Amino acid sequence: MGFLFGRKMYYITWVFQSLTLLLGNMGFILVGGKALKEINSEFSETPLRLQYYLGMTGAAYFAFAYLIPTMSAMRSWLVVSAVLTFTYIGLLLTVVIKDGKSDENKNYNLKGSRVGQAFGVLGAISAAIVCNTTGLLLEIQSTLCKPAVKNMRKALGLQFTVGLVVYYGVTLAGYWAYGSGVAEYLPKELSGPKWVKVFVNSSIFLQSIISQHIFVVPVHETLDTKYLKLEESMNSATNLKRRLLLRVTFFAINTFLTAAFPFMGDFVIFFGSFTLIPLTFVFPSLIFLKVKGKTARMEKKAWHCFNVVAFSLLAVATTISAVRLIIHNTRMYSFFTDT
Repeated sequence: MGFLFGRKMYYITWVFQSLTLLLGNMGFILVGGKALKEINSEFSETPLRLQYYLGMTGAAYFAFAYLIPTMSAMRSWLVVSAVLTFTYIGLLLTVVIKDGKSDENKNYNLKGSRVGQAFGVLGAISAAIVCNTTGLLLEIQSTLCKPAVKNMRKALGLQFTVGLVVYYGVTLAGYWAYGSGVAEYLPKELSGPKWVKVFVNSSIFLQSIISQHIFVVPVHETLDTKYLKLEESMNSATNLKRRLLLRVTFFAINTFLTAAFPFMGDFVIFFGSFTLIPLTFVFPSLIFLKVKGKTARMEKKAWHCFNVVAFSLLAVATTISAVRLIIHNTRMYSFFTDT
């Protein structure tokens, strides 16, 4: 963006990407903390406050980020992540379908006014974009074996076929089984048995450790490049100390902010609408129009112009919806509320 549109656009893109990665990391901390709390709830009727579990999650994320400092060091962990994901999704769907068949009194009526429902739809669109973003395209592509573009297209094809079927399959199954009042954290609704709930939440917690690192490792590597001694080994005594300080500072700040705002998920949705929609849909079309606008066929130019206009309007609408949700929850919750 900076090469084509100037230095100002470079900084705008950099800010958007950084905010997306940072807020995404906070969202993962929230998910990991909720998973740990659900595990504790299976063994105690009075689990600790959510903030304690967020602290444990932040500590686990720190340890992983310190021991696995770069994206290239994650190769074997991606296999572990995939196994955990498909295992807990299989168990989750099994229990969800069982619960859905046993409950004949489900309520599918939507709550709230028409305006509230419309804003809810916009918020859901933003949340879906956050979960399906390709915002890490460049970072991931740089780690792939050649031919990078061909391999990246294969990865995207898998993401938007199998990935979407699983993602929306779980979502629709949860709505069918528990109705419109289903919790935003679906494992909270599971009826049991206990070992399944513990296993599902444990898998979610462990998988979140790996997933969050994929999103935030570009930030870690940027900080390492700036503050570590590049002429020395990554594991030299000096660099180990500096990396320790960088990781501790990063996760201490992110964990504190997540604990302070129990509705941090709303902020993730906000930045999903404010930053991810432009990054994922608007900016690529702007690049195409800038580079090939004079030589491309008319239908291609029309398509990319449509993307710029339509998704810019969608970004504005979903951002307004997210701000409305944040204001609403600010009135309901106080700092460090246990949710």
